[in-house]
Formats: sequence, C-alpha cells, structure tokens
Amino acid sequence: MNASELRDKTPDELRDSLVQLKKEAFNLRFQQATGQLENTARMRTVRRDIARVKTVLNQKAAAAASAE
Repeated sequence: MNASELRDKTPDELRDSLVQLKKEAFNLRFQQATGQLENTARMRTVRRDIARVKTVLNQKAAAAASAE
C-alpha cells in the first residue's frame, strides 16, 4: 500500500482500512506472544501502513479545514 493509492480513497474508506489494519496488528501481537508468528516482517509493514493511513487522513482534514 503506497500513499498515492491512499490519497485516492475517501476519508470513510481510509477509516475502514485503518480499523482493519489495527485489527491485524492486534492479531499479529497475539501471535507473537504465543509464539505462532511466522512472518515477523509483517508487523513492521502493518505499523507503517497504519502510519500512512493516519498521515493521509490528517492531510485531508487539514485541506478541508483550510478550504473553508
């Protein structure tokens, strides 16, 4: 997932994907705690995707606030 793909989405779609990514991060933390996590690099990518979604949401909110 890259930032240009995220910028094309609506804020509602971004919030939905943020919820989904947070659920995935939670499940990955559980897998790590129980020793079942196989792909440890996935945790890093999910955290970064969450940060990307939050950044784009904040940019859209700032753009909407400045447009008013």
